[in-house]
Amino acid sequence: MTKTKILITGGAGFIPSSLADKLSANPNYELVLVDNLLTGRASNIPQKSNVRFIKADANNYDEMAAIMLSQSFDVVFHYAAVVGVKRTLENPISVLNDVKGFDTIFHLCKNTGVKRIFFSSSSEVYGEPVEFPQNEETTPLNARLPYAVVKNIGECYCKAFYQEHGLSYTILRFFNTYGPKQSTDFVMSKFIRAALKNEPITVYGDGKQTRTFCYIDDNVDFTIILLERNIGINEIFNVGNRYEIPIIELAKKIIAMTNSKSEIIHLPALKEGDMTRRQPDTTKMQAILNRETPLEEGMKKVIEIVKNQMSL
Repeated sequence: MTKTKILITGGAGFIPSSLADKLSANPNYELVLVDNLLTGRASNIPQKSNVRFIKADANNYDEMAAIMLSQSFDVVFHYAAVVGVKRTLENPISVLNDVKGFDTIFHLCKNTGVKRIFFSSSSEVYGEPVEFPQNEETTPLNARLPYAVVKNIGECYCKAFYQEHGLSYTILRFFNTYGPKQSTDFVMSKFIRAALKNEPITVYGDGKQTRTFCYIDDNVDFTIILLERNIGINEIFNVGNRYEIPIIELAKKIIAMTNSKSEIIHLPALKEGDMTRRQPDTTKMQAILNRETPLEEGMKKVIEIVKNQMSL
């Protein structure tokens, strides 16, 4: 049986390495993970015989050409990106450099016979939402932050390369996703670790801004269904959870679930980048995945794993 060759850029990051974990369980897949380890961690990479890691910059044409011209990949997951609200606000030029990556990856996909590209977009493309929940068909394009603009450009690359070159795509607009591998500068992970240490939990502004939180297994399992059933081609999907919670309530819930003595400290509100509400319309996702991990169930799993990690 011919093996399916898959490239995952940003492969040492939280979501892409979690995807690689599950894909690598199938011996019919050969995976190559590429990451420059700017924010990804080498420890995230699955140690499997069908997984190969190459340290390279997905925005560098020469480095990626050497990899892609020698491999003949069937599928590419382009997940490499500068991520995190604070990091993207402080490093706008690094964010804009990701456009070079789009140009590099999409041209190489077209030139090497890649059959399909999965692109990790973001809920940030909705900017400050004008409707609730946010629906895939009514993107307002009112986002001005470099990260949001760059993700919109990536979506345009998907559509343009399909129109002109027939390169099939699937756009995944990720809303907040959490799990054991998540780095400590994201809200869920940061709050859980602070609570387990009985350290102060810091909240921007009054904490009434709402978010939804998708457990990593829902994100990854949905993506693999799209791949293996060969569905969702040339479509856009919100990938998230419907349950909306204010950040202040999330902090209180984590304190209660961990029996923590942490106090909540309010910091000045961020000047930009901290949208008042986020809630995806996940109708399309749920029609395919047909499940949604409840917030407390996913949080319990993460709390237990992080607690064990911290006790080692």
